[in-house]
Amino acid sequence: MKQLVQSMRTGETRVREVPLNMPGRGMVLVRTAVSLVSAGTERMALDFASKNLLQKARSRPDLLRQVIGKARAEGIATAIGSAFSRLDRPVSLGYSTAGTVVAVGEDVSGVRPGDRVACAGAGYAVHAEFVCVPRNLVAVIPSRGEVSFDVSFEDAAFATVGAIAMHGVRLAGMVVGETVAIIGLGLIGNLAVQLAKASGCRVLGMDPDAARAGLARRLGCDATASNAEEFAALVEQATNGLGADCVVITAATSSNAPVELAARVARGRARVVAVGAVGTELPRKPFYDKELEFVIAKSYGPGRYDPSYEEKGNDYPPQYVRWTENRNLESFLSLVAEKKVQVQPLVTHRFPIDDAVDAYDLISGKTAGPFLGVLITYAGDAKNDVLIRLQASPAAASPVAVGMLGAGNFATSVLLPAISATPGTSLVGICAATGLSAEHAGKKFGFSYCTTDERRLVEDASINTVVISTRHDLHARQVLAAMAAGKNVFCEKPLCLHISELEEIARAFQHREHARLMVGYNRRFAPMVGRLREFLSDVRDPLMLHYRINAGYIPASHWVQDADAGGGRILGEVCHFVDLVSFVSGSVPRRVHARSLPDGGRYVQDNVAATIEYENGGLATINYAACGDKSVSKERLEVFGGGATCILDDYRQLTLARGNRSEVVKSRLRQDKGHRSEWAAFANAIARGEAPPIAFEEIVATSLTTFAIVESLRTGEPVEIHLREFLNAAWSGSTRHSSEQPSSERPSSERSPGELSSEKHSSEKHRAEEFDPA
Repeated sequence: MKQLVQSMRTGETRVREVPLNMPGRGMVLVRTAVSLVSAGTERMALDFASKNLLQKARSRPDLLRQVIGKARAEGIATAIGSAFSRLDRPVSLGYSTAGTVVAVGEDVSGVRPGDRVACAGAGYAVHAEFVCVPRNLVAVIPSRGEVSFDVSFEDAAFATVGAIAMHGVRLAGMVVGETVAIIGLGLIGNLAVQLAKASGCRVLGMDPDAARAGLARRLGCDATASNAEEFAALVEQATNGLGADCVVITAATSSNAPVELAARVARGRARVVAVGAVGTELPRKPFYDKELEFVIAKSYGPGRYDPSYEEKGNDYPPQYVRWTENRNLESFLSLVAEKKVQVQPLVTHRFPIDDAVDAYDLISGKTAGPFLGVLITYAGDAKNDVLIRLQASPAAASPVAVGMLGAGNFATSVLLPAISATPGTSLVGICAATGLSAEHAGKKFGFSYCTTDERRLVEDASINTVVISTRHDLHARQVLAAMAAGKNVFCEKPLCLHISELEEIARAFQHREHARLMVGYNRRFAPMVGRLREFLSDVRDPLMLHYRINAGYIPASHWVQDADAGGGRILGEVCHFVDLVSFVSGSVPRRVHARSLPDGGRYVQDNVAATIEYENGGLATINYAACGDKSVSKERLEVFGGGATCILDDYRQLTLARGNRSEVVKSRLRQDKGHRSEWAAFANAIARGEAPPIAFEEIVATSLTTFAIVESLRTGEPVEIHLREFLNAAWSGSTRHSSEQPSSERPSSERSPGELSSEKHSSEKHRAEEFDPA
């Protein structure tokens, strides 16, 4: 399918051919008929992308601080590489479309194939021939007959910006007979004018563009002005000096002038609502003197940016939240059907998708001319391929032929550079949840094809090794599918989120001859860890280890914190540190005791101290803290034993001390956490027909230990780890989990370790861009 995308590095926009997205659980696949370019919002994105690096840094000091912090912690080269990797990723444009439903995923109700719908959401309702959108961001277009429609696709393409205007109008609290002042008469402003008139209000508007002001008057605005002085006089005259009962700002400018004007024209105790992106440095005196209320509208209404609502489809009860973003979409479409709101007068340009770049040249000013409603249209013969060939001939045969599941930030910035740099490895196919991600990574790293259907990749006979770097809840299912297809499997941590999944994987491994399964526990392959192990090779006493992780805060709304998607931070990230301390200890964990800081249960996995006892008598303490300062190094491992001390500080400095003598090894420019060495070791094992570099029993032990940490946090008691008993039971098929009801249906007191942390959720929206598991 064709999709319009933008380069964040250069600002260039172009139409690309990408695979069709597959509708997962709760998703709706729509063939697009029309999409609307939101000039204000999308022009800001264009402006940022077109800046050079220095200008980008100046305009986003928050991002610059992140890069500087990463450079201090991990080295300049690492920080620069990470920043360029993010800038290299293309961005989907658009967020307001209309079309026909082609297919629906599981758990979708109220929408069926053939329905005409309006779609919303950045990253979902994009400028593409097909879009895959969560159910709560889809509204059915009303119609009276099966053939004659009251609302066209062009009308419905305005639903998202209409919902934005409607939410602002609702927040203003306007009632019949009041005087409403609207500052900014662009696309959203002119829709707000009509909505305010439909509410029975007198509407006064202001915009320096005479054409837009004239359009507003034709659409019902009672009077308009072209500058602040004229507008202030207009409002004073129309209200007999009282002032506007409410003010809605729909301008798009970094200036504070609209806010200052709003305070000037508002009556005492009025409400000012900012819908557009404007300066928000409030002038204290007029706001204080008039006791004004200032509200910033949150896009299309309640539910926006809430993953539970948008991605999982959990609606808000209408008796408590009357107007969600979905109900705002439906309400706007109804007003269009009833002819109370007109959108056709707002349309100034139409471009077919093949010429969509011209639309962005227009709104960016490259092409001169006035504009307002800019539409992109789509022919009805769009290709719906889920696989696209990127090279005319297949990749050359090699001992390791890779199929990649996942193309998120970690995969493209860490894993794939390591894989592609390893001799004897060929890149055959790459699969991602979105066609754009698959196509971009496929071209960048030289894959033969890209796809959004993982079955195509897993069943490809030319692939002998599957690499999994998707969202955590997908790992177990994808590992099992790849193993069943006879592939070697490299799974980025964690291996799974449930003990029952671990049992299935253990059985599959045991029944497959010469199975090679590797989990991405890269830290044990770091060069400095190798030096540490070599230094301690002659120590026969049990070791004592202390691993401090200054993990940093992650919002509760982040997918890693979501029990369904990420499994929480213990299963999702602490597994890394469990593997490393076990590797250095050289023994098998037998008991875990974990405690956390009191936090009301919301961040129970963010600040944890876990003590692991080993069969050889060794002890390891993992202090995982989110409550520290980011200026301090993220990771520090201290090892004591046999009269020796080793200190590994953030994989940039290693101190080895014994007999009152010490050696310090440093790496100034870049961290090396072992990713390249890890993949090279796995690839060599495949090429030589050897066992993988991490024994399966060690992989299982790490998973069991993280499950035990979660259980110990729940009970407050130590939890025994019985590795051999677990493996014997799994291999004999005598585990209780296979015949029991799902963990979500059992009380927490009866659940097994790890089941408390997550229940499987199959949505494939991968949001790993903000989380660095490296």
